Amino acid sequence: MSQHASNEARVIPLRPATAPTARPSQQPRTRPAPGPAPAPSPAPGTPPVREPLWRDLVGDVLRRERLAQERTLKDVADAARISMPYLSEVERGRKEASSEVLAAAAQALGLNLGDLLSLAGDELTRRTATSLRRRTPTSVTRRTSTSTTRRATTTGSPHNGLCLVA
Repeated sequence: MSQHASNEARVIPLRPATAPTARPSQQPRTRPAPGPAPAPSPAPGTPPVREPLWRDLVGDVLRRERLAQERTLKDVADAARISMPYLSEVERGRKEASSEVLAAAAQALGLNLGDLLSLAGDELTRRTATSLRRRTPTSVTRRTSTSTTRRATTTGSPHNGLCLVA
C-alpha cells in the first residue's frame, strides 16, 4: 500500500496565537526593546496619525508630474515600456515598484530617478510636518553649550531631518 501526500495546505500563522492573559502578578517581566522611544500617543479623542507609505508618496509624485505635463497614462506607460494597468496601480500606491520601473517611469516624464526620489522626499517632509503640527506639543528643557537653560517645544519626534539613499 502506498502513501500519498495530502492535498491540504499547512497554514503557518504569521503572528503567534495570543495566550490568555495572566494576572499581573504572574506576567513575566520584560525589558523594553532597544532603539528610539515610541512616539507619544495622540491626545485623547484624536485619531492616531498614520505615517505615509513610500509607495503612496512616489505614486502621487508620478501622477502629479504626468498631469502637469497633460499626458495620458497610456502615453507615459508606452514611453516607459511598462503596462498601463501597472503604472496606474503604482500611481495609486497599490504596487511597490522596483527601482528599474521607477527609473523608467521617471525618464518617460523627463525626470531622473534622483529627481523623482527628491520630489517624493519633499512630499514626505511636507506631510510629516503637517501631521506633526496636529500633535500636541510638549515643553522640553534643553541645555546649550554655554550652560544656559532654554525652553524648547518639541513634538516628540526623534527625527529632525530626512536622508534618502537611492
